[in-house]
Amino acid sequence: MSQAFDYDLVIIGAGVGGHGAAIHAVRRGLKTAIIEAADMGGTCVNRGCIPSKALLAASGRVREIQDTHHLESLGIQVGGVSFDREAIAGHANNLVSKIQGDLTNSLTRLGVDTIRGWGRVAGEQKVVVTTAAGDQTITAKDIMLSPGSVPFVPPGIEIDNKTVFTSDAAVKLEWLPEWIAIIGSGYIGLEFCDVYTALGSEVTIIEALDKIMPTFDPDIAKIAERVLIKPRPVETRAGVLAMKVTPGSPVVIELADRETKEVVDVLEVDACLVATGRIPATKDLGLERVGVEPDRRGFITVDDELRVVRDGEPVPHLWAIGDATGKMMLAHAASAQGVVAVDNICGESRTVNYRSIPAAAFTHPEVSFVGMTEPQAKAYADEQGFAIATVKTYFKGNSKALAEGESDGLAKVIYRKDTGEILGAHIIGLHASDLIQEAANAIAQGQTVTALSYCVHTHPTLSEVMDEAFKRAVVSA
Repeated sequence: MSQAFDYDLVIIGAGVGGHGAAIHAVRRGLKTAIIEAADMGGTCVNRGCIPSKALLAASGRVREIQDTHHLESLGIQVGGVSFDREAIAGHANNLVSKIQGDLTNSLTRLGVDTIRGWGRVAGEQKVVVTTAAGDQTITAKDIMLSPGSVPFVPPGIEIDNKTVFTSDAAVKLEWLPEWIAIIGSGYIGLEFCDVYTALGSEVTIIEALDKIMPTFDPDIAKIAERVLIKPRPVETRAGVLAMKVTPGSPVVIELADRETKEVVDVLEVDACLVATGRIPATKDLGLERVGVEPDRRGFITVDDELRVVRDGEPVPHLWAIGDATGKMMLAHAASAQGVVAVDNICGESRTVNYRSIPAAAFTHPEVSFVGMTEPQAKAYADEQGFAIATVKTYFKGNSKALAEGESDGLAKVIYRKDTGEILGAHIIGLHASDLIQEAANAIAQGQTVTALSYCVHTHPTLSEVMDEAFKRAVVSA
């Protein structure tokens, strides 16, 4: 370490991305400090991935045990099912506390200095931290920004965190409304729809775009609507805006035509979850001190190596990772960025292959994807001058899925006709979040469907769904 600085690297934000970057920095020999004003672990650990998956695990068990038709098909009879809402919420809270403690202890064990307070850039290679004891100035050879994101609440929607709330409050599961409206049909909205319907609530999904699940591959969205929406107490309203949401008992939601903005209906529900995406938490970071201005949406512009950009040029010794960069708002994407940024700080030249980063919704059944949807791939192929092909395989032809009595599902692979390069993969079905990793690794390594068709998959396993897709791709190429 240069004796001119307090640290080699100071990281502002101890979410999953900042935490991963700090651990990797220590392994690379950098003296590192991490600054956090709120909860260690950020959104993922405290208000996102971890508590929501705990709720999904518990509510999924309730759904499974209540499905007497499914159990009887396996030769199982059960009596009445009951659950304790507070205990389910406690399961999520306990998991958060454990993982939060594990993250904190891992940093301490590795020698990362954790500074509790609000960190801001105070100038080139300088950070000021506002703590309970006052301001503290720290110097560092490099500074990494990892401030994360917060839920986006559209204009006209009033949040009271009791009857109208975002996912931040929903993970606490403080009560179970009889009828809840969910604004937004992305992954967050679908997961909470899964939780609430399993625990007895009726749900109305409100989507501003002209169809439910607009970001999903069309073939996946079609099956998702059939298995996640239609059999459950779920009503969908697409192509309308929630122009005004007023908390209370009942919650009043004014629905308006997307084009004219004229009110077309009024809903009165018990609660409303606002799941309309997330925005970067980039306010009050001191970026103006080094002449950096976020874009119009609030994201920090970075180059391919994750250097913060100012007037088209990288700012020396200033880096940014995670949700605040606007690349992919996923915890594991932030972790990947943190590792790459640290390697670049150490003199390497690495980039992140975002096309190989998978994502999943932990609904029942699960949905996962990596790379492009078919419409995206077609547009890309037209631009680049090549043809694409797609292949689909169904869980109903998989022995393991049939043995589990869980044969609703589809795997779809999109690839180049000329080279066999995989452009995208999409899965809905049992353990889709695990199955997608094979396709993600293949994209990262540049493997073709032909090469993958020669890989041996264990029989009988769900992985054979992907095996069959790769083999069909070769046959149809």
